[in-house]
Amino acid sequence: MDGMSNKKKAAKKDAPVLGLIGMLRWAWTQLTKMNTALFLLLLLAVAAVPGSMFPQNIQDPQKVQEYKDSHTTWGPIADKLQLFDVFSSAWFSAIYILLFISLIGCVVPRTIKHAKAFRAKPPRTPRNLTRLPQHRVLTIPVDSVEGGLTANGAVRTANKILRKRHYRTEVREDSTAPSVGAERGYIREIGNLLFHASMIGVLVGVAIGGQFGYSGQKIVAEGESHVNTLISYDSFKPGTNYNPDWLRNFSVTLDKLNVTYDRDKTSSTYGQDLSYDAQMTVKDSPGAKAKKESLKVNEPLNIDGNNVYLQGNGYAPIVKVTGGDGKVAYEGPVVSLPTDKVFTSSMVLKVPDAGPDQLGFVGMFLPTAVIQPGQMPYSADAAPANPALVLSSYSGDLGLDDGKPQNVYVLDTDKLNELNSMKSENGGIVLTEENNKLDLPDNKGSIEFEGVKRYAGLDIHYDPGKPVVLVSFLLAFGGLIISLFVARRRLWVKARETTLDGGTKAVVVEYGLLARGEDPRLAAEADKLTEIFAQEWGLEFSEG
Repeated sequence: MDGMSNKKKAAKKDAPVLGLIGMLRWAWTQLTKMNTALFLLLLLAVAAVPGSMFPQNIQDPQKVQEYKDSHTTWGPIADKLQLFDVFSSAWFSAIYILLFISLIGCVVPRTIKHAKAFRAKPPRTPRNLTRLPQHRVLTIPVDSVEGGLTANGAVRTANKILRKRHYRTEVREDSTAPSVGAERGYIREIGNLLFHASMIGVLVGVAIGGQFGYSGQKIVAEGESHVNTLISYDSFKPGTNYNPDWLRNFSVTLDKLNVTYDRDKTSSTYGQDLSYDAQMTVKDSPGAKAKKESLKVNEPLNIDGNNVYLQGNGYAPIVKVTGGDGKVAYEGPVVSLPTDKVFTSSMVLKVPDAGPDQLGFVGMFLPTAVIQPGQMPYSADAAPANPALVLSSYSGDLGLDDGKPQNVYVLDTDKLNELNSMKSENGGIVLTEENNKLDLPDNKGSIEFEGVKRYAGLDIHYDPGKPVVLVSFLLAFGGLIISLFVARRRLWVKARETTLDGGTKAVVVEYGLLARGEDPRLAAEADKLTEIFAQEWGLEFSEG
């Protein structure tokens, strides 16, 4: 027992210590393995999941604050874990950078190794070709070839044939057993390297887009314009390092929104909009010439590198509000949000400039209103055949003066005084084209329905990394096709002179093929070479 214990102690004592340099080399080796790169790619996908589960500061700071307010315990913890800034967090960036380094560490050494192998000569000729997966032998009588045939001549002829079939060859002339070594399919590894290098390009393109791109949304009513400045957007999502001063100074004006409705009464979608398009006036810069463009769904406009998409449409009733002091406090279109298939739309209007009290309105816009005594008004169709407003009104402090951001589509009525509603004594506000004006109770002013406009929802994207991603994807696809369909093969041809029974002199040509990896077409290649060799030396060939 003491002897065994001493051996274990000696083994432990003699174990080499890696040290700092050794540990760094070991870590680099582990990081640059392909399975590590695949693991990091999977980990990156998993790390992106919280970005869709939690509101992000870069997209909607207000929602982030609302989440923190409603989750007083978990909210601060999630904030410290950077779950509200996933794509700029330290842990997400670390995974991304490690994946980037891992791919580079995989590709660069393999590229260097392949470059050396590409310049190297084909492997030496094996002594026993019969051990190869495909082996063939041809016996060629010397007299059957015009001018005669020697072993060296047969090898040189085989070399020419193989070079025509795109083999890289080397002739090894020997007095007793001349041969030629050949290899084909080096481009397969090039395709493999191209695929992995293109994955690095995809990561670079995505990083460029995430750092320097942006996306923004804007609702534009007919006759209105959007100038590409930060203040003009309804919502704006910049890249991590994007500077709003870089915005391209173009403008778009919505001239008219055309909508086509389903009027087939036998159709299940009768009355709904089938398609819509926006007729736009576009100016690439303030001094540029205006041009007419048609914006359609899934057919974006490209304006100076920015893609403008048509994301939706709706109604913007034109409303005029006069305060109790007799002054016009608001006049213009009010965006309403569709809530059903017939475009019954919710509408909120805040009028902080009304005097002496601020006014607020909330309710519905009905494109084709059906108004009957004792029933709640509703819309029978999506087309504006009988537009109407059904509203409730409030007065008081709207809370807009304290600097806190508010959702323009939500009116907080808890601290407001109700003036009109369907349940109050004053009744609700119902405005149509015929009865388009109503005085508010308590001399608070009046509201007037002046007409209706269409609006278009625009989604504007700028992604400078998209061309890099596109080119990288095409290269990756090409590299994948090459690596899948190009076969890596090695081939050797040997020739020797012999004398047959009866004293006839002949040259025996022996050749074998070896695949580098799986190659189901190796036997077909051997048969094809046999056919070519047989034709070259005047022999009869029968497949199989």
